[in-house]
Amino acid sequence: MDATHRPSTTADDATTDGRAEDFWERHHRSRRPGAARVNPLLVETAAPLDPGAALDLGCGAGGDTLWLARQGWSVTAVDISATAVERIRERARDLGLADRVTAERHDLASSFPAGRFDLVSAQYFHTPFPLTRDRVLRTAARALRPGGFLLIVDHGSTAPWSWNQDSDTHYPTPAEVAADLALDPAHWSVVRADMPRREATGPAGRTATVTDNVLLVQAAGPEESK
Repeated sequence: MDATHRPSTTADDATTDGRAEDFWERHHRSRRPGAARVNPLLVETAAPLDPGAALDLGCGAGGDTLWLARQGWSVTAVDISATAVERIRERARDLGLADRVTAERHDLASSFPAGRFDLVSAQYFHTPFPLTRDRVLRTAARALRPGGFLLIVDHGSTAPWSWNQDSDTHYPTPAEVAADLALDPAHWSVVRADMPRREATGPAGRTATVTDNVLLVQAAGPEESK
């Protein structure tokens, strides 16, 4: 889910109809199609890597998907919103990237895309609805090819435009996220776990300093996994 395109709705407002797909459909239908920004921590992580197969979980407006495709990655873009998925397909066609982008609608609470990936990106993979996030991310880790990376970037602070303005919100640290995933260290290793700060720009152009919680996990290579 794009960091700079989070809905401004409160969590209470979001749950009035009790259906995540309806909420995210309304969110994406209310936004004009157009260029979306890539998340900077994805650029920082993926730029040094050789392009391969990537999975963009909760792809939203598609800024990450399209950036990866421009760099030569074959990208599977996944979102619960059919509108978001169709717009990414259209944008990829317009940019001549259709051969590198596969967009699929999935409610990750109940289904997960097939395939093996060199990079799985979960950018601000938050929702105001119940979701067994740890299970989804463990499934993502198991979908990595040997030597592949799972990049999890979470909110570490509340931006002024966030739909969640609860001052008591606890943002799990990267160490807490890693502990909750409980991945076997014989098969996955943590290669980055930190909390960098950056200047972010919100939907209306408002800026603020925010903290990101970053966890980067690598699957064991073929020799290590023997």
